[in-house]
Amino acid sequence: MSSSSVEKIKEALDIDTVLGAYIKLDKVGGNFKGKCPFHNEKTPSFFVSPSRGSYYCFGCGAKGDIFTFVQEFEGLDFIGSLKFLAEKAGIQLEDFAPAKKEGIDSLTSVLERATTFFESELALNQKALDYLQKRGLTLETIKEWRIGFVKNEWRSLSTTLIAEAFSQDVLFKAGLVKKTDKGGTNETYDVFRGRIMFPIFDTSGKVIAFSGRIFEEVPEAPKYLNSPETTLFNKSETLYGLHKAKVGVRKKDYSILVEGQMDLLMCHQAGFDNAVASSGTAFTEAHLLKLKRLSNRIIFVFDGDEAGFGAAIKSSAKALQLGFEVKLAELPEGTDPADIIAKDLESWKEAIKNSKHLIDFHLDKLLSIKLDSRQLAKEVQKKILPHLVNIESSIEQSHFVSQISKRTQIREEAIWDDLRKMPRGKEAQVLEKVEESVEVEVKKRKNYIERRLYGIIFWQEGLGEKKVLEIEKIRLKLISFLGDQYLVESLREFEKEKEELIFEAEAYYGEQKVLEREVEELLVNFEEDILREKFSKSMTELTQVERDGNEERQQELLTICQDIGARLSELSKGKMLRSSN
Repeated sequence: MSSSSVEKIKEALDIDTVLGAYIKLDKVGGNFKGKCPFHNEKTPSFFVSPSRGSYYCFGCGAKGDIFTFVQEFEGLDFIGSLKFLAEKAGIQLEDFAPAKKEGIDSLTSVLERATTFFESELALNQKALDYLQKRGLTLETIKEWRIGFVKNEWRSLSTTLIAEAFSQDVLFKAGLVKKTDKGGTNETYDVFRGRIMFPIFDTSGKVIAFSGRIFEEVPEAPKYLNSPETTLFNKSETLYGLHKAKVGVRKKDYSILVEGQMDLLMCHQAGFDNAVASSGTAFTEAHLLKLKRLSNRIIFVFDGDEAGFGAAIKSSAKALQLGFEVKLAELPEGTDPADIIAKDLESWKEAIKNSKHLIDFHLDKLLSIKLDSRQLAKEVQKKILPHLVNIESSIEQSHFVSQISKRTQIREEAIWDDLRKMPRGKEAQVLEKVEESVEVEVKKRKNYIERRLYGIIFWQEGLGEKKVLEIEKIRLKLISFLGDQYLVESLREFEKEKEELIFEAEAYYGEQKVLEREVEELLVNFEEDILREKFSKSMTELTQVERDGNEERQQELLTICQDIGARLSELSKGKMLRSSN
């Protein structure tokens, strides 16, 4: 693998085209700007420069090229982003498999092979195919979403895969087999038996797990069964269909959330390519944050029963707390999206078109019950105001207060009084979690640069006299940022990934003649990230000591912040000067 592959990919793919498939970008002179996908913001501060092939967010400091973006957005490592973008660019990569990646590669390989096995089994089972088509799926959809089938046999899948040299251990780690309860034996049996199989994909379209719907009689078996959590599959973060929906969500600027696989498949088949599904798992804040990167507007569609209604209300309240514009679409009792789309597509379209804001939805429900004025006021306080307090926009709040007053005959002043008394503890907890997730993203970016620098150090050290960089200068620079002890400990920790880091460095910089300049840029970016982190911590402490009245510490912290600000300004000017040369 040489750096020519990286350069070829960069030459073949414009950065604005790659990033534009994920977020809405508007042209501003020779550059593009949009809302940053890595933190919550109302005013766009994310800039993309086609001439430099890079992006930068003035809000959270996110920066990099197409490889960095794909790694962070898709949750891939460097090798994964290399394969992902090479495929997009139509560039053939050399075969490579560093030792550290063998574990992950073996899991993705066995899951891919399991998928083809299930697909071939479905092709041989007319009864299962008829069932899927009766539910409304076309053969094209079945093929596109790689739906399969597995017989009600204890080891039909594992026998096939083991015969093809996949180990029992890999099958177990991939969640395809379970160990028997017989003490002292290593026997296993297939997790999925007698089921129609729906592959679950990651955001780049790789199979990472399965969901199986019961089809043949299996005693005491649940109707739906998902893969257990594995190295690849985390159910609290995985949304079914997101790999295909992300472009639709971005273009339409809203997502549709449904419950099951069949609902999702029928939505996409009917042209609603912005739909995602929670696949029978609880809808989490991690799911919402993934969607918020693409759009902050969401429509929850729930089955027309009490359980569906309860789940939608719970999830929509969570979304409102995270700053989404939340709507709900109600279906007739006893129906689900898959049924409605199959039998009456126009009714489905109407349901989406007539979806209501969470506040309006609750208000309509309360008014339909015909309560007396006192009971109605209590229900408004109990069921509507806790949601209204979580709407960030004062203008929107004012609009809904006015609406509630007109429709319930409750005075606006009384509504405002109660609204001001509403506890915000739950909201604060949620927002704290959002801030934590943003902090994690920033740390990941800092870690990315640190990894790259250590990779270059390991790589150049291994070249001996052929090295082109003075490694000691890089070490001294890192010591000035981090301290001697931290650098020693970090290098020791990254030593565990040495082979992989060297591979990344060679792939990225192997044939570059401007390696020294690239390292200088990495060091500047790294120092900026460290300084911003220190600035943020100092400002947080400053707020606390101001409350405590500790004037001496206040002065110290103000001096620290001023020094950091001056250094950041220096670095920024230096970058501008270098880019103009």
